[in-house]
Amino acid sequence: MNYIANIDDQEFAIEIISESRVTINGEAHEINFEAIGGALTYSLLVDGKSYEANIYQENGGWEVLMRGVRYSVLVDDERERLLRAAAGASPTQQGPYHLQAPMPGLVVEIPVHEGQEVEEGDVLLILESMKMQNELKSPRAGVVSQVLVAQKENVEQRQRLLSVG
Repeated sequence: MNYIANIDDQEFAIEIISESRVTINGEAHEINFEAIGGALTYSLLVDGKSYEANIYQENGGWEVLMRGVRYSVLVDDERERLLRAAAGASPTQQGPYHLQAPMPGLVVEIPVHEGQEVEEGDVLLILESMKMQNELKSPRAGVVSQVLVAQKENVEQRQRLLSVG
């Protein structure tokens, strides 16, 4: 099965060869991917290197939090992408973006305020979880339309934190 993943404006061609082997942009990799602890935390081994990631669906795509960095990922099945291109549609997200907590934690800082214009990649909120501070960034440009939490507030996983329209 072939997929195209868009991560921070970079495109990756992914082919799943078997349960333990994939190619990414033509380069072969040995992998192992398993859920650990909760349903959203995963262990990923790529060519013998170990990674831990929190992965969940949001706004029609996937959000991946790994090593304190959050990635917005859009994954297209190659066949669906060709059909959409033939119909003249694009995979762009529309409507407001709702930032949700990828895990329970403490709001350390909110460097934005309602009405503020933000660019793609701007830090919207810093969340501390498991003694790590995670910068949650905007996946696109827009205006902060709502801030629903306050600094030093404890939040639950998937709780809506703020919105960018």
